[in-house]
Amino acid sequence: MISPEVPSRKFISVTDHASEPFRRTQTKDLGPVPVEYYPRNYRILFVTIFLMLSTLFGEHVFADSRHGISMYGQPALPQDFEALPYVNPSAPKGGEIVFGNVGAFDSLNPFVSKGTPPWQLRFLAYESLMGRTLDESFSLYGLLAESIRFPTNREWVEFTLRPEATFWDGSPVTIEDVIWSFETLGTIGHLRYRGFWSRVHSITQTGPRSLRLTFSEDNRELALLAGMRPILKKDQWKEKDFQNSGLNDIPVGTGSYIPTDFEAGRFLKLSKNPNYWGEHLPFNRGTQNFDSIRLEFFGDQTALFEAFKSGELNVIREFNPEKWSSSYNFPKIKAGDIIKSEIAHKRPSGITGLVFNTRNPLFTDWRVREALILAFNFEFINDTLTGGRQPRITSYFSNSHLAMRSGPADDDIKSLLKPYMASLLPGALEGYDLPKSDGTERNRTNLRAAANLLNTAGWYIREGKLTNNRGEFFEFEILLRQSERDYQNIVDIYLKALERLGIRAKISVVDDAQYNQQINDLDFDVTSFRRALSLSPGNEQRLYWGSEVAHSKGTRNLMGVSSEAIDAVIKTLLNARDTEDFEVAVRALDRLLISGRYVIPIWRYGASRIAHAKELRFPENLPIYGDRGSTWLPHVWWYEEN
Repeated sequence: MISPEVPSRKFISVTDHASEPFRRTQTKDLGPVPVEYYPRNYRILFVTIFLMLSTLFGEHVFADSRHGISMYGQPALPQDFEALPYVNPSAPKGGEIVFGNVGAFDSLNPFVSKGTPPWQLRFLAYESLMGRTLDESFSLYGLLAESIRFPTNREWVEFTLRPEATFWDGSPVTIEDVIWSFETLGTIGHLRYRGFWSRVHSITQTGPRSLRLTFSEDNRELALLAGMRPILKKDQWKEKDFQNSGLNDIPVGTGSYIPTDFEAGRFLKLSKNPNYWGEHLPFNRGTQNFDSIRLEFFGDQTALFEAFKSGELNVIREFNPEKWSSSYNFPKIKAGDIIKSEIAHKRPSGITGLVFNTRNPLFTDWRVREALILAFNFEFINDTLTGGRQPRITSYFSNSHLAMRSGPADDDIKSLLKPYMASLLPGALEGYDLPKSDGTERNRTNLRAAANLLNTAGWYIREGKLTNNRGEFFEFEILLRQSERDYQNIVDIYLKALERLGIRAKISVVDDAQYNQQINDLDFDVTSFRRALSLSPGNEQRLYWGSEVAHSKGTRNLMGVSSEAIDAVIKTLLNARDTEDFEVAVRALDRLLISGRYVIPIWRYGASRIAHAKELRFPENLPIYGDRGSTWLPHVWWYEEN
């Protein structure tokens, strides 16, 4: 059970920073003594000390309050901005938007590891100290906090709460709530929150509405990450077990939407809070426009699509361009009741595909992984399943200026990677391109190359089966969710190619609960994989590919990569002081990941395909991140009758 108190060594008592530093002790309280009453030599000493501190420490000591913060440089929007540039400030309020999810849910606490909550919940119902804009690489503006302070080196960050910020029940958001949220999420919350807390040296209340976090390492992104932690209500959890809460205890938040009705695994309804505290903020103007948001759950994508066609849902994202072209021609579309919209973006592709669990000795050899990539006939699979309409992911940051450049690494990247030359895999410096087939089903050239690589790695065909010198067969399992029909179609084609190499591979299709359990326990050989990446990669890269979490249960480093070079490059990008050094580090990381052959990449999504009821509208001015998660749809959409 979580105590309502905060016993951590990281908590420090209130400090009165407003007290006068120069006060003379007297029997009567004469008030502050003006500086001119001190002897002249003391006045000179005070001025000298002040100037020395200003020169030596600059903003490290005298940090001003600001309305926002950016990873590099200044936020684009001024302090008196009226609305985010990609919203419709005059958007009408009202109506309902209904989404479909594949799978089920057994929890409504998105902040703990136990259970499976609807993934959208933490974005729709909860808020943080600062809010992120989709039109800048990484900038935050005040949300629960009215201002932010930090020194040049960002060794600490200080937030001042808005006096009007309240929870759903109308109670004010206090410094106690903020400190409790940071510590609770950082110690027993979901793993995604714990890495940040381990880098906090102390958290200090500095005034009635202000607090300071001091960091234990040189990492300029931590100030921004602090602003993005969700804030929950401390008093709710007196005598309650936060870590094991599920459907009965929904965490109280501050967001504009409140869960008001649900049936476990079937649907969840969120209703607009009529007393939402932040309606007046410029950051929120033109957003959060629906009266209600409903999430309906289905066993598979086919059932979900049929529900959309029948009108049970009024919006759907389509990831298959072939289906977008051939299946979205039903009567409601022809009548104009359903609109097909394509939303472009400039964000990185991220990585999507099949990931190898390199903790399995079968996949520790890069030559084996390269052979399995060669056997994956992308051109034929893409043509068969999408009509060849989807471009392939060529690197983890493709579709953006952060992507590694083709050919040999430039001098800056070589210099960065020089200490780790002995551990680099082929292609890291020379350049690595994913293999291409001739587009035919046979894929003979690539399969021949794959067989040769397997031979060099100690695997040979004996009686039609790939076997090593110990007589062990080359066999593995590809773990998929029941809802992943697209992946099942991909793997069905892939297995036929593996058979020709003498490899025994099979699909294991399980429900969400079993899938999540096996993934958390790292109990898989190969599985489906998706990591979305931003234009400002930072501390999350440690969670995705860092050695520190490579063997931890529940880790997001599914491939189990443990590389000194990758760890060093991540540290470099976290400590970069300008965009040039930052981009060099990201491109170096991209090279190490793609040449590591940890994932068989499939296609990227250059634009979002969204079919929606004609009453659902969105602004014409699109942000650089486009349709990103729940922060654009439904955040800036609205309902308007024709």
